[in-house]
Amino acid sequence: MENLPTSDSNFISTKKIWAVFNRRWLPGLAVFIPIMFLTSIAASIRQPLFEAQGKLLFQKNNTISSLTGVGTEINRLEALTRNTESSPLNTEAEVIRSVSIVNKTISRLNLTDDEGEPVIFDKFISRLTVKNVPGSDVLEIAYQDQNPETAAAVVNMLMNVYLEHYESLYKAEVSAARRFLEKQLPIAERIVRQAEANLAAFRENNNVVSLQDEKSESVKEITQIQSKTAEIKNQIANLTSQAQEIRKQLQMNSKEAVTQSSLSQSAGVQDTIQQIQQVEVQLAEKRTVFNDNHPQVVQLQSKLAALKQLLQGRIQQVAGGSPVTANSNLQIGQIKQQLSSRLVELESTRQGLVSELASASNYENNYKQRLTKIPRLEQQERQLEGKVRASQSTYSLLLQKLQESRIAENQTVGNASKISEAIVPRSPISSALVYYLSGGLLASLAALATMYILDVRDKTIKTFDEAKDLLGLTILGVIPTFNKSKKYIRGEESLEFPASSLVVRDMPRSPISEAFRMLRANLKFMSADKELKVIVITSSVPGEGKSTIAANLALAMAQMERQVLLVDADLHQPVQHQIWELTNSQGLSNLIVGQSEINHAVKKVMVNLDILTAGVVPPSPASLLDSKRMASLIQNFGSSYDFVIIDAPSLNVAADAATLGQMADGVLLVVRPGVVDSVNAALAAEILEKSGQNVLGQVINAVIPQNESHSYYYFTKESDFQEHAVSSQKSQADRF
Repeated sequence: MENLPTSDSNFISTKKIWAVFNRRWLPGLAVFIPIMFLTSIAASIRQPLFEAQGKLLFQKNNTISSLTGVGTEINRLEALTRNTESSPLNTEAEVIRSVSIVNKTISRLNLTDDEGEPVIFDKFISRLTVKNVPGSDVLEIAYQDQNPETAAAVVNMLMNVYLEHYESLYKAEVSAARRFLEKQLPIAERIVRQAEANLAAFRENNNVVSLQDEKSESVKEITQIQSKTAEIKNQIANLTSQAQEIRKQLQMNSKEAVTQSSLSQSAGVQDTIQQIQQVEVQLAEKRTVFNDNHPQVVQLQSKLAALKQLLQGRIQQVAGGSPVTANSNLQIGQIKQQLSSRLVELESTRQGLVSELASASNYENNYKQRLTKIPRLEQQERQLEGKVRASQSTYSLLLQKLQESRIAENQTVGNASKISEAIVPRSPISSALVYYLSGGLLASLAALATMYILDVRDKTIKTFDEAKDLLGLTILGVIPTFNKSKKYIRGEESLEFPASSLVVRDMPRSPISEAFRMLRANLKFMSADKELKVIVITSSVPGEGKSTIAANLALAMAQMERQVLLVDADLHQPVQHQIWELTNSQGLSNLIVGQSEINHAVKKVMVNLDILTAGVVPPSPASLLDSKRMASLIQNFGSSYDFVIIDAPSLNVAADAATLGQMADGVLLVVRPGVVDSVNAALAAEILEKSGQNVLGQVINAVIPQNESHSYYYFTKESDFQEHAVSSQKSQADRF
């Protein structure tokens, strides 16, 4: 489906708005008149208002603070949030509207109301306007009052109070900061002294002068000691090798060589050895002459023993307790003596080098131990130095800020300045015409809003189009409303509809009667292939006029000289006996239970039309209607009459209509705009669809022409109605 042109869409929207206006104009008028009346009264008694204006200029930084460089951050105008709507000027506007500034202004000007009481805050604020001038850093302050002098005085006083407040607030903040700094400065100084004392004690206790230099020197010393140690080890190895070779030649160890060398170099030992040798020579000579008992031999033996004993004593004295074997040669040659001396020298030198190596190792270990302690000492020193620097920095910062606060406390402050004082206004800002126009606009908007809200909240189907679009059923008839007596012009006749529901009988030539005949014709068109004899007429909810539709449709069919039976099957709230002004003592319920005969229960109301009223209302209508007896009666009625029209209960009251629809040839759904809502109508259509009914279509009942956007829903000539019926039938055929 192609989209409608824009002009057609606007036309349809305009007609919808006009339809809403036609439906809801009375409540809208009820809202419009009181508001307009009250506005007119208020405009007539309202005195003219005068408005005075003043302006404040704001700078991001104070000029003097910018020049001195002191206090630039204290009175800096900046937004705290990154919200695009946040602005320092909006913040200052709220400060100007604050309670303290407003009350101080009221107090200084002694502003009073009509009763002589001080003006309350809310009333003052309602007259005050503080806004930002677009594209500038200027705030415009305006105040409205019936007295022009008062309006100007209020604006000027309010700006003065705000500037005083701004300066006093700044002074108070700076003074509080100065007092805080003066209190914290001695504490910071004590912390500095304590940190410096801790650092000095650490260096003294750990013999620290410069750990970095000490670490470098320690590494250097360790390197030198290691180099020297390696050299000593090489020397010791060389001396050991030489000593080992000499010991092999002497066949004695170093200690023996030392002892032997000492003995060979001892004059007493050598003299004694020579004497012993001399005595031994003499003894040998004497023995060649004398025997061993000879006194000379004995004397020489005694002398030899004494000398040997003397030798042993001297040997022990020289050897120092070192063991000397008996086979030891106490008189060695010059070479061996030199070798022994060399061995002793080598051993002595080696021992010296060993001692020197041990001393060097001790030095190296000491340096290494100190070197391992240096990182921890450096960490402790850095921590102590960091505390000293931090405390000194804090102290310096506090001292600097104290000086700045003292300077800032004495300098002129303020980012705001008055650039335009309020002058006394000469003319009022509003006139009575403005109030009348505003009242009219307000009343119109309120009336339109009322009509719109009422129409939106009303969920009932209001127009023919809504019923057609919602249910999607074939429209077999459109019946205009005839609840009240109305006059219509048909040709040259003046017709007046009576209050009776039987329009087809009482006003056979009226347009409404033509609508029922059109319904009859449409039903005939639908039964071209299969004749419709039994039709059930129902609705979604009570009050949609299904009984009236059934009665008038029966009249329209009877006018075709067909035998028609109208059955009132609404055993909950029967009304057909009231429409036809009949008694209801016997009827359908009596026939079903066998308490009456058809000849007695059926009543003839006119030629070709019989009525079967509901009869006595039973306690369980559903069980009676959903019975074999009821099915048999409908079959009997169908064979006896040309048309049988059954007035069934509404679908939301009971399932009787669905039950009767299974026994009939088709179901006709009555929809009345303004009575049924969209929910119940959709539910009724769903019930009929799920129960497998042969839904013939829908009849739009009680259509109000004023509520429709199309004028052809109500006709004054029969030809017009026939023309609409044909076009409607064609459109339905195209859709189905």
